[in-house]
Order: sequence, then structure tokens, then C-alpha cells
Amino acid sequence: MSQKQYWKGLEELNNTSAHQQVVENEFKEDLPFGLSTDLMDATTPRRDFLKFLGFSTLAATLVASCEMPVRKAIPYAIKPEDITPGVPNYYASTFADNGDYCAIVIKTRDGRPIKIEGNELSSITHGGTSARVQASVLNLYDKARLRAPLADGQEATYEAIDRRIKEGLEANKQTAYLLTGTILSPSTRDIITQFTTKYPNVKHVVYDPVSYSGMILANQASYGKATLPTYHFEKAQTIVSLGADFLGTWLSPIEFAKGYSKGRRISAKNLKLSKHYQFEANHTISGANADYRATCKPSEMGAVAVALYNALTTGAKPNLSSPKLNELVENAAADLKKGNGLVVSGSNNVSVQTVINAINDKAGANGNTVNWTVTSNYKQGMDSDMMALVAAVKAGQVGALMIHGVNPVYEYADGKAFGDMLAKIPVTVSFADRLDETAQKCKYVVPDHNFLESWGDAEPKPGYFSLMQPGIAPLFKTRAMQDSLMTWAGSTQTYGDYWKNYWTTKLGGQENFDKALQDGVVEPTGEMANGGAAFTGNVADAIGKIQAMKPGSALELVVYQKISMGHGGVWSNNPWLHEMPDPITKATWDNYACLSPLRAKELGAELTGQNEVDAKKHVISIKSNGMELQLPIVVVPGMHNDVVAVAVGYGRDAKVGMAAASDDTKGGKNVYPFLTSNGVTFDAYNTNITVDKTDKLYEIAITQTHHSYEGRPVLHEMTFEEFSKDTNILLKERFEEVGKFTEMPWQPENAEDNHLHKGYHQSNQRHSSPSS
Repeated sequence: MSQKQYWKGLEELNNTSAHQQVVENEFKEDLPFGLSTDLMDATTPRRDFLKFLGFSTLAATLVASCEMPVRKAIPYAIKPEDITPGVPNYYASTFADNGDYCAIVIKTRDGRPIKIEGNELSSITHGGTSARVQASVLNLYDKARLRAPLADGQEATYEAIDRRIKEGLEANKQTAYLLTGTILSPSTRDIITQFTTKYPNVKHVVYDPVSYSGMILANQASYGKATLPTYHFEKAQTIVSLGADFLGTWLSPIEFAKGYSKGRRISAKNLKLSKHYQFEANHTISGANADYRATCKPSEMGAVAVALYNALTTGAKPNLSSPKLNELVENAAADLKKGNGLVVSGSNNVSVQTVINAINDKAGANGNTVNWTVTSNYKQGMDSDMMALVAAVKAGQVGALMIHGVNPVYEYADGKAFGDMLAKIPVTVSFADRLDETAQKCKYVVPDHNFLESWGDAEPKPGYFSLMQPGIAPLFKTRAMQDSLMTWAGSTQTYGDYWKNYWTTKLGGQENFDKALQDGVVEPTGEMANGGAAFTGNVADAIGKIQAMKPGSALELVVYQKISMGHGGVWSNNPWLHEMPDPITKATWDNYACLSPLRAKELGAELTGQNEVDAKKHVISIKSNGMELQLPIVVVPGMHNDVVAVAVGYGRDAKVGMAAASDDTKGGKNVYPFLTSNGVTFDAYNTNITVDKTDKLYEIAITQTHHSYEGRPVLHEMTFEEFSKDTNILLKERFEEVGKFTEMPWQPENAEDNHLHKGYHQSNQRHSSPSS
């Protein structure tokens, strides 16, 4: 057994006096029994309400006579056939958000969606979900959603808005743009084609706030395919990740987590275990699960890729910035030579991704763990197209701009300047469901339905389809974006009718359509086809460009996504996601600057009191090119000492919603302006920053050390070799522990069944083990 020490927080590791006091007194705050009649007068009304509801209301009920006021229920005048009051119904549907995809099942009660789970019939997501998928039901009932369309900031009718937009599109012969995020819907793509046929001067530009265009361009040059492959983590024996948090936020984490878990599932009958190497700048959930992990600055990631390529192809010894990096690169290269390897990278640099493609080619991944026969449609945005659009707007060459699914005033690197330029465009339309930062700058806001109110579809991979059906009728006077485009193109058909005809025809009849709608997915039978592609990338040129990159400053900024907030968007106003503790920092609400313990100490924010038990954190100032962020520090062991990491999705305008509202005291700060351009793509890091400590303190709610294990082991750890020698080692230890309290010694004859506890239950029935 390993003798490593595990701890939940730095204060527990250091066992400070403040931590000892917290352990002795678990409940640090008095419950608010003295609240006034107006709960909203409390300093923290939401939390005080929950505490009040959870304890004092219960106590008051027990003291009282427990009589409840009589309320008469009003039954359905004409009850729908498919609804029985109190009995839930389930509908297969699809979650899609800027390329994020999940096949889902909507649970409704009395006609209202109340819960979302994964659809197990999907061969891509296999019934999995993410935090945002689970929380998405709350967006449906968000008070910040628009109730009706707006023209010049005032409520207007669709008829009036449609007339003015059609007149603007027909009268202005300048180039018009439809700017969207990644669209997975094949029927929506057809409608966009019809719209651009009606208006030939309209260009469709796809832009993703979190970009993968570097990968797409590298794949086009390497394989002649301007797309993303399918990654089979379940087939990989060696997994190497260079800054890709594939279990948390990178590309398709729901899909990857399912595959990854298959390769990591070990038992007495299956003694095969994949090996995972992680190179990263900040601490991620993928890094936390890795077998071997090393940190490097984000600007060094290209050098790590080159070193891995050279070690794999020529056996060259790496010469990187630390012995740990050199050791892991050598070991990873040795394991990749054994076959069944997979290398992924979170870089958005074309040259870095070209080297990654070359590594996978030399490691024999193509056609095995990297599938080019069935590719992925998740991210289609091109940074260069967005840069060209911004240049056209700046030059006054845009006659109309329609924006769906993205919020460039907030999410674009130079969003403020882009927002100021929108006033120069004759026709500007936003399909946002709320007054986000871009919608506030547009002349017309035609709010789209929530996805739980919508018909639709998705094609996450070519030939793999997923249908979307509403779980509830639209709550407000919203309209599907597809209906708007069809109306402006002169069609009298609704998108719902078009969609049904589209799929009835595609599937060959009503019966097949009904079956597909019930299942939620339409997929090829059998196992997914798998094949490779010939690599023709210019590796020497890519390596030369990487080696020519200028070194960064002493400190570098990493701009990352949190598992809860993602890229921002509507999620910034979802209180469930705000209250979800981050799996690494355990912090809730707000954003913050992640620093290593050593860097925090060097800044004078020592790890005593204020950075451990006390919620008040030191505030630092991050500056770059005339911009400044002031954020509190959260110390994260496992961070690179020369890296500061800040999450996107915060610092929103108050009109986005109460939970998203940002000011000097709450709501976090927007870090998108700190993205940098390399001329072709946007990099999610900044090498030109300075960091200084301020004299301010700021409270961050962290759930990390609310409880103590009081000396009990957090987990049992052993090496693969130890487990292989004795697969019943944990059972033996458990029975030895139980034997201290009763006469139940370890029974060797039980070794064949990890769930049979002879003597533990007199009935000799099977019971699951709490430690298995």
C-alpha cells in the first residue's frame, strides 16, 4: 500500500491553528433565527433563506399544531391524454450549445420540464451528461429571458420588425453577414442555404468563442480534411495530453469521459489499465486523474510537442525547462512506441497541432485511436473569418449583421471596439434570449426559443443524428431563429412543419419518424467505422515556427473554461452552476486568479489565515497592454509557478441577469480581452502580463474544508503491480478492520467474489461492499 499523505486543503496539510479551530467547530455561523419579516433585508438573502428554510421553519412547524391551510386544487378542464397529474412523462431530445452536444431525456411533470438525464441509446454520449446539461433546465425559467421582440430598445410586434428587416436586406446591396456559433443541425443548415440563396449578398460566418480553428487548419494541411477526427480514448493504451482538459472542457468531454473510463476500469478479471500522461500549465480535472503529470508554461507547450516528436522518432533526449518535463517526455515516448497510443493538445496554434498530428501518425494512432472515417462536427468556427468580418465592419463595408448563438461584444478579444462599431451598420439583429452585451447594441432583438421549447436536430458526427423535441410550449413571445430566416426569405411555412417534413422524408415515412422521435437518435447499426488518413503535413516547417516563437515574460496568463461556466453565454446567470464547487479549487461564485503556493508567497500573500480558513483572499492586479484585472487569489497546488490562470464566463453586464451581474464587489471580471492573436488564430494565453499585489481583500466562498476526516484515510492507493499480485488486498484489509470489533476473520474461500461476505451477513446473501 502507498504511504502517501492525502489532504483536502493546504490548511489541513499545514494543520494550522485556525484549521484546528474550524474542525472543532464545524458550524461557524449562527442560524438566522432572528431574521426580520422581510428576508430580503438579510445580507445574504439566498443563503439565509436556505438556512432558515432548512432548520428554523422545521422547528417552527414542530412547535406549532402542524395544521396547514387548505388550498383547493383546480383540475384540468380537459385533461391532455398524455398527462396524468403528478406522474412524470419523458421525452427524448437533444442538448446543443455552440458545438457542445449531448443526447438527452427530458423529464416533465404536469407539462413542465423538471429534470434532464442522458439518453443511453446514443452511441456517442452513452447516457452521460455534464454539469451544464444538468443545469440547463434552470435556464428555461430564467427571469432574465426576454418576453417579446425589441426594436430600438422598445417592445414591438414581429410583423413590424419583419417588415423593417426585409426592407433593410433588400434595399442595402452591401455585404450582409449571418454570424453564428457552430451549428450541428442539418435542417438549420438547409434553411441557412435557402436564406443565402434568397439574399446572395449574405455570408455565413461561424465563430466559436473557445476556438479550435488551429486544429482544423492543421488537419486540412496534414490530411486534406478541414474537420476534427473522432478520438477513441477507450482504445488507447497510452494517453498523452498537452494542455487538453478532455475530461472537463476540451472538445467533447461527455464522450471522452465515457471512453476514458473504459480504459481505466480494472478488476481481478481485467488487469489492463491505460496509462495517462498530462502536461499542463494550470491544474485541471484531467491532470488530477493522470498517472504522470508535469507542468510547463503555455508558451512552452510547442517545445514539449517537438521534444516528444523527436524522442519518438529519433530517440533524441529532451532538453526542456525542468528535469520533470524531460523525464515524462522520455517515458511517454517510450510508451507510445508500444502502440495503441493517443496524443491530444489544447493548443490553438496551427504549428503545434501539426506536430501533434505527426506524433499520432508515427505512433500508429491513425485508424486506431484517431478515427478519420467518422469525423466530428463539434467545432467549425474559424478565427480568420471572424477577423475578416471585424475588418469589414471597421471599414464600413457591412450592410446588415444578424447574430445567433454568440456574443462577440463580450466574448471577442476586442469586444468593446466591436460593440462600438455596430452602430455603423444599417441593420443589426440579435437572436439572443436576453439582453446580453451584443443584443444591447443591436437595433432589433428577435429572441429565440429555449432549446426545451424547440424542434430541431443535431449531427455531431456525419451520419449520426439526434432529434430535438420540445418539453413545453414557448413560455414567452419568442420565435425560433429558423422561423425568422424563413419569414425574411418569403416562406409561409413554419420551421416545425418544415422540420417534420424534412425528417419524415429522410427516414422514409411516418412510422420510422415516430420511432426515431421516440428513441431520440438515428444512427448506423453496428460498431462505428474506423479508418485512418495519409499524413502529408510539413513537420519541419511547423517545428521551425515553434522554435522561432519569442519567449514570454516571467509570468504568463492562462485563460481557461470552468466545468460549470464553460464559455459563458446564458450560463453566467445560472445559480446552480455558480453554486457548484469547482472540482479543483472547490470555490463557488465569482472568478479568481489561480496561483501556485510559491508564487503566492513571493507576492506576499502567504498561506496563513487569509488564504486558508479565512474566506478573505488577497487581491492582485493583472495588467497587459493597458488593460487591468483585479481579482482575488485562490492558491492551487499543482499550478506552474510562473502561471496565473483565470476563467472566462464572468464579468457580465447586469442586464444578462442578477446572478451574472458584475460590479466592483461581485460577479467577477471578463478575461476574454486578454486573449492574444498570432495572426491566424487566437491563443488562450497571454505572455505579456505583469502581476502586483494590492492592499485589497475579497471574500471567496470555498467548500473545500467544511468537514474533516479526523485522521481516517481519504482513499486507498496501490500500484498496478501490487494489485496484480493480490487482487483481494482491499478485502483483506477490510476484514482485518472488521475483526477488531467482531469475530469475523478473513475467509480465503471468498477470494473469488468481491461482494460475498461469508460470516458478515448470516443469510449469506450478496451485498455490495462500501469500500469496493
